[in-house]
Amino acid sequence: MIEIPKIPKHLARNGKYSTLEILQYIVLICFILYYGRTLFIPLSFSLLISCILFPVCKWMESKGINKMGAIISSLLIVISFIGIIVYLLILQINEFSHEWGLFSKKLLEALNQFSVFIAERFKITTKEQVIFLKNAMNNSGTQAFSLLRSSLYSLSESLFFLLIIPVFSALILYYRRILAKVLYQLFPADKKETVHEILIETISAYYNFIKGMLLVYFIVGLLNSIGLLIVGVPHPFMFGFIASILTFIPYIGIMISSLLPIAVSWITFNSIWYPIGVIVVFSIVQALEAYVIFPLAVGRRLKINTLVIIIMITAGGFLWGAAGMILFIPFTSIAKLIADRTESLKTLSLLLGEGGDEEETKTEP
Repeated sequence: MIEIPKIPKHLARNGKYSTLEILQYIVLICFILYYGRTLFIPLSFSLLISCILFPVCKWMESKGINKMGAIISSLLIVISFIGIIVYLLILQINEFSHEWGLFSKKLLEALNQFSVFIAERFKITTKEQVIFLKNAMNNSGTQAFSLLRSSLYSLSESLFFLLIIPVFSALILYYRRILAKVLYQLFPADKKETVHEILIETISAYYNFIKGMLLVYFIVGLLNSIGLLIVGVPHPFMFGFIASILTFIPYIGIMISSLLPIAVSWITFNSIWYPIGVIVVFSIVQALEAYVIFPLAVGRRLKINTLVIIIMITAGGFLWGAAGMILFIPFTSIAKLIADRTESLKTLSLLLGEGGDEEETKTEP
């Protein structure tokens, strides 16, 4: 067991943290995570990548490859995987650009029909509709500038992350022995074996996390394909699984991957209901993926209950955006590993785990 250092008596009651102290620590941690996200997000992704690539590097080093060569080779595998995703994204955009001429024509026809419907139904002439749209666009100019500024900031931040994450990952793998020794020094000598076990199980937890993510992408691709097949979209399995793979890129991936099936269905069937059907399919599957498939598939592998997974996804999205929705799950798994081996954190271990059903049945009247 890992012993938690005792706190002063005025900060605790009967050796336990008071409710006020716990809330203060939670607020402090959230404050640090939110305002330090520019550093913590790439560092967290780097730790995740490093833990995943550690066994690969170790195997390469056992085959006679030097440490830096093994690290670079392992990182090239990850970069190649990201390159494939970017290539699929560019391919989708390129295919959509070929359909843009017909798509824009259909869009103008639909807008004209909608304008006629408004004129007939609500007695608003086309001229009045144009004036209303011009006023709305003029009033939204400030908002558009603000949106453009935030988009440029997000883009520059993403580029910074793409550049710094491989560097952090390489350095963590290169100095892993020094970092492990520092970690051992933070705890008493008799707890070294326990810390070592937590490190090994952390790597195992990250592997289970990746396996769970692959299962999520497969299920999402299958559901996308079945939904598109029911709607009647051509090549449903191709569009469904490409959309699933591109969900690796939060928000943007699913938006771009849905454009081509929307355009193809609209052009093929000459009806607005087919594109609406595509949007409905992707929206339902995305909701299922976020709140049902992901918590169940990943939570079961990490032995964390579904309620905690959903709460951490929400908290991660609030603090770190899309990156937090991914990273807070393995963080929770590490917290559970520590809580399992710490006597004073048994309540937290019970809360995070999914093994309370048997005890509940025993205690029920």
